[in-house]
Parts: sequence; structure tokens; C-alpha cells
Amino acid sequence: MSTVQTTTRARNLIGGEWVGDADFERRNPARPDEVASVAPSSSADQVDEAITAAVDAQPGWAALPLPARGAILLAAGEILRERRSDVAADLVREEGKTLAEATGEVGRAIDVLRFFGGLGWAASGQVLPSATPGTTIHTRREPLGVVGLITPWNFPIAIPAWKTAPALLAGNSVVLKPAELTPASASHLAAALVEAGLPAGVLNIVHGKGSIVGDALAHDRRIAGLSFTGSTAVGLGLHGVLSARRARVQLEMGGKNAVLVLDDADPRRAAQVVAAGGFGLTGQACTATSRVYATPGVLSALVDELGATARAHAPGDGLDAGTTMGVVVSEQQLEKDLEAISGATSRGGRLVTGGRAEGLALSPAVLTDVAGDDPVVTEEVFGPVVAVLPTDDYESGLAAVNDSPYGLTAGIVTDSLARATDFSERVQAGVVKVNRPTAGLDLNVPFGGVKDSSTNTFREQGATALDFFTWGKTVYTGV
Repeated sequence: MSTVQTTTRARNLIGGEWVGDADFERRNPARPDEVASVAPSSSADQVDEAITAAVDAQPGWAALPLPARGAILLAAGEILRERRSDVAADLVREEGKTLAEATGEVGRAIDVLRFFGGLGWAASGQVLPSATPGTTIHTRREPLGVVGLITPWNFPIAIPAWKTAPALLAGNSVVLKPAELTPASASHLAAALVEAGLPAGVLNIVHGKGSIVGDALAHDRRIAGLSFTGSTAVGLGLHGVLSARRARVQLEMGGKNAVLVLDDADPRRAAQVVAAGGFGLTGQACTATSRVYATPGVLSALVDELGATARAHAPGDGLDAGTTMGVVVSEQQLEKDLEAISGATSRGGRLVTGGRAEGLALSPAVLTDVAGDDPVVTEEVFGPVVAVLPTDDYESGLAAVNDSPYGLTAGIVTDSLARATDFSERVQAGVVKVNRPTAGLDLNVPFGGVKDSSTNTFREQGATALDFFTWGKTVYTGV
């Protein structure tokens, strides 16, 4: 891969115009001397301008027939497909994941646009019988109006796509605030939509700090709904603001995802499942595996296999061919990862392998001999750090999995259909994986958590994603 420096300039998109001075530099986490992208540090005034543009554009967009709105999404997907390799390379430079992971993420964004574009031709609403003669009843879904979207850095084009596409298809106009660390990726998505024919003002992007841009979005009464993905602390704060004025709010927040491994599981297969969930994407996913409970007959072999799998990883620059795990996104995140590891070992935990950093390349860490209430077991780390704990049997393991304020994803590795079925029914998680990594989800199925992982009201992805961005109307017609 070429080492020629490439800097992508991201700008605000307001009322169909690309505006704003690029005064914030994002450096490549794998190559700190390289500026990966530059973007504006916007003020509340720019948010106001974007919302005004969205308000003006929304009625005309909603009046466009649903298939016509879908056609623009389909065209944007094709434009993005033609640019897939360049967009993926920019994503690696900004976020630090491997090129294979970035290419897959851009592919996910393309598929999301295609999926919702295709729904433009699907039937909307229902025709229902009435008990009153000469009366028909049908339901309609109406757009909320103007919606705000706040997206994180770990999936900088996929998450903006899976929020933006259903919002647009439903007839809303959008103001999107991408993560500060990854401004270029969202700009690529917006550019494809604009070139596909999206009318001016229907999609607006405002870059900048969450404390400024996000706060302005949340407090503006013209924002009818806000969808947020990020930390639990920030999400709950936004929930208070939006709920106070009865605006709709959707939160997807943290996770402390667990896998239960039973004696009947093959330890090598179980280690592969755990490693894929825990070390893939550098562990920087809300669905990543971070705690594992293993019954006595498989515990020792699982730790050995997981340690070997972790040592086989080659963390480093995602654009280098030999890299199998990308770098940590920032110095701040690396410090948090290392503190989690050192804190656990200082309290008696054993570091089986990993936990060494060269620059922002952190070798995946496997910990054992930690207490069930140790912070490395109870608090989200958001890095390639997995703690393995013993559990006496299936029932105690299930109880340990559920003993968390989070409930996003959970998994079990077993050859027992009975145990797998029981686990899927009783585990407290929005997504359940049997013999599969906790991370990863098909785009056509609902996604979301319970407890402190989500508002647990409206799900993202799949056709159900449209529910958040619309409200229902029932129409009686007499003849």
C-alpha cells in the first residue's frame, strides 16, 4: 500500500452548500505525522442555519412519492460503490481499523442505502375492516419532520448510513453531527446522496464538538426527534433534554457483552468465537465481547486457546498488508485500555497475554483470575481486552451474564440445543448469538439493547428502523 499522505477536507453541508473553514485536524492514529482529514469546528449558529435549511426543505421532500425518495438512495449506493476503495482507505486513515474491515464497512453503508432504497417500492400502511357499514379504515405513517442524528467514530460511515437512510426514506429532513474524530467518512456518504439528486437542505451536516453541536441540536425545539449512538452517560443526558420537551429520542449506548462457554463446547471453536467478538475491530464496538464465563471442564483449555489466538494477531497500521488488527483510535482511548488492564492485574488478575502498546498498536489482552465485580468485568473498556472467569455450571453462568447494567448482546457456545434455546429465552440482551461472535449483525434485522444499553423503544436497522422516524395515523372514510 502506498504511503503517500492523503488529507481529506470535510466541510459542513448546509442548505445544499459545502461551507465552513477546516480548522480541526484529525491525524492518522497509525501515522501520527500524517493529517488524515480536516473539518470545521462549528458553532451553535451553524446548527441553527442547518436546522432552518432542513425546516424549509422538509415539506417538499415529504411530498415526493416514496419510490422517488427510494430511487435517490439507490443511486447514492451506486455512487458509493464506485468509490468504495478510496472511501475505505480514508476510513482507515481516520479511524485506524484494518483495510478489510473498512472495506466491509463501506460495503455495509452501500447495502443499507440499497435496502432502504428498495423499500421505497414496498407497501406502506394497512387497510383494516370497520364494524360500521360503508366505512373503510387505513393507516398511514407520517414523517416526524426534522430529525437530528449524532453518530460515533467507531463505524463512521455505516452508522450514519443506517440512521440517515430510513430517516430520509420516511420523508424527514436531517441534520447530522458526525464524530469529531471521523469527519471525512460521513462526508463521503453525504456527497454520494447530493450527487444522486437529494434536494438542497434535506440532508445537512454540521461538524464540531458534541458539547456545542450536539447540545444545540438537542435543545432546538424544531428537532422533532434525535437518534444517538455513543456513551451511556452522554445518551442519558440527551434523553433528559429531549424528553423534557416531549421530543422523540432513540439511544443506542454502551455494552458489556458476555459469552458463556459450556463444557460440551470445543475450546478451539469457542476461542475463535470469543476472539472474533473481542479483538475484531480492535474491540472498539459496542457489541464486542469483553467478558467470558466458562464452566470447569472447558475453562483451562479455553484460556490456552484464546491466548494463542490473541498472540497470533498482528496489530498495526490498517493499510499494511500484514496487519490483522487495527490501532486504537486515540491516545485517550489507549490510556483507558491500559488502565483497565493494569488496574485488573494490580487487584490480583493475571494477564495471560497482550496488553503491550507500540504507539497506538495494542496487542489484544486476555485476563484471568479477576473477581466478578472487578471494574474490568463490570465497566465498558471499548478495546481489545477480554476477561475470562470461571462459573460452576450453566445456571450460575447465565446469572453472571445477566448481572450487568448493560444488555446489548450476549452469546453462548454449546452443542446443546436445549441449553441454547433456554439461554436465548432467559438472557437479558437485545441480541443473542449462539455459537457466533457477539459483534456483527445483518442489516435487515432489528438491532438494539435493553437496560442501560438502549432506550429499548425503537430499534435500529431493518424495516423496523422506519418506526422511529414516523408517527402513525388512522383514517376512517365513509362512502
